[in-house]
Amino acid sequence: MNKKLLGALAAAALLVTACGGGNSGGGNLKSNESTVGKNDINAQPADKIKQGGILQWPVDSLSDNWNPSQTDGSTQTGAWMINAMLPWLFTAQQDNTLALNKDYLESASVVSTSPEVVEYKINPKAKWSNGRAITWEDFQSDWQACNGKNKDYQCNSTTGLENIGKVEKGSGDQDVKVTFDKPFGEWQSLFSPLTPKELNATADEFNKGWEDEPKITAGAFKIGKIDLTAKTVSVVPDANWWGKKPYLDQILFKVVSRNALPDALASGAIDWYRIGSSVDLYQRAKTIQNVTIRQSTEAQYNLLDFNGAKGTPLEDQATRVAVEQAVDTKSIAKALLGPMSTDPTPLGNHFFVKGTKNYKDNSAPIKFDLDAAKKKLDELGYKQSGDFRAKDGKELDVNFVIDAGNPISTAISGLVQSQLKLAGVNAKINSVPAAELFKNYVYRGAYDLVAYGLSAPPQPISANAAAFYFTPGNTQQNYSAIGNDTINKLLDQAGSELDENKRVDLIQQADTEIWKEGHLLPTYQVPGAYAVRNTLANFGAFGFAQYPFDYANMGFLK
Repeated sequence: MNKKLLGALAAAALLVTACGGGNSGGGNLKSNESTVGKNDINAQPADKIKQGGILQWPVDSLSDNWNPSQTDGSTQTGAWMINAMLPWLFTAQQDNTLALNKDYLESASVVSTSPEVVEYKINPKAKWSNGRAITWEDFQSDWQACNGKNKDYQCNSTTGLENIGKVEKGSGDQDVKVTFDKPFGEWQSLFSPLTPKELNATADEFNKGWEDEPKITAGAFKIGKIDLTAKTVSVVPDANWWGKKPYLDQILFKVVSRNALPDALASGAIDWYRIGSSVDLYQRAKTIQNVTIRQSTEAQYNLLDFNGAKGTPLEDQATRVAVEQAVDTKSIAKALLGPMSTDPTPLGNHFFVKGTKNYKDNSAPIKFDLDAAKKKLDELGYKQSGDFRAKDGKELDVNFVIDAGNPISTAISGLVQSQLKLAGVNAKINSVPAAELFKNYVYRGAYDLVAYGLSAPPQPISANAAAFYFTPGNTQQNYSAIGNDTINKLLDQAGSELDENKRVDLIQQADTEIWKEGHLLPTYQVPGAYAVRNTLANFGAFGFAQYPFDYANMGFLK
């Protein structure tokens, strides 16, 4: 089970976050409860915003693949760029619900429940950048590429699409009938972002055709220039866009290392940055003139990924669980967020974040217990001699890969290394260039331990099931190759459950089993704070409403 999804599980380098007021004030990180559903984006009406301007947007790296459905195309920074140019059928709102995107659809509804049939009526004005109208054939090609039947297509997910039996033309080319062989409760997550049939025509085009650039788009913006030397990507308004015209002349995405963000913002080289769990970035943000710290609870969390693939030190589930039990996530949360938060706590759920109605702590199976971890490792034959343990003459070493230049990665890896040493586990930190972290390590499973961040958009099965569903030899977004039939079955049942309450219950059951298996270990939820230039309007802390961002509405004050 994997999928083409709304809010594709976007892996990101460790997310930074913080709090507070403007550049003249102090203050601590606000609680999740106080910022839930309250976007802090300096919302302004049209008459207050000037036409024109360049929004300078920092990213950790450029896209390895511009196809958001391809395995290498699922990073968060990549999504920030491509989402300005591709259709999203439903968009996340600040209250964590979904709303029909009228730029692309006139309507979308379930017209039959047995079998489940969804009918989409496409906005007749909607067209691709090559001049071709968006039609039912684009939906069909999306489904055929990533329904799991053709393994040559390297899809990052097939969740939901694999439930579909057929996609066909309705009353006209802009009428789409989708019939499910197996019900799918989160159908609103499908076909977002939608990609053109030309991209999906062959596996080779799907996998490699958009490695250098997106060839066909359909959004308020289009590609302006990709400069690999300068490490920048510019997107500019598409004159053929039929929706609300953007205020900005250009959005310039540029690679900026985390430790250089404050100086870049102060000098005018960028217009905002994500603050994060870096006290330094927070303190620096408070000193920058004409900058405000904006905050809203968002569905992002940082985690530790323990590789369980064959041949790795943590392949054995019992060993992996013992090692995870030696990690004190509460101490990590306090160390990173403590200077800014009165009571930072770890996250206990892989699918629902704090501030959402369905959040529940299911983390008991991996509760921190150093003594229990040491006892388990003893029983498993890992005997300690000196600082570290060994079994059959081989030391229990783990290769902890981090992205260079990210202060959060450096801080967390240091803490985890110290914690694991207390249990006799040798975490060897391997610092690699930020641009290579996902491309050469995470996606390839070339690590024993790695830290990064994930998104948890409104529909949890569509957003996150692909990270936990395990098919041997086809890990897709389950980079750590961990899972079992129980988890698969519960995720399948949850996906096909149309009753929301029953679906949530099945997700909670799956989450508990995921904790038992020793899978991804969430460390803490990212509160969602940003340092933003005061002249920037309709931009800042979007909270839950960032799948996707409203790019056309961003601009600068007159």
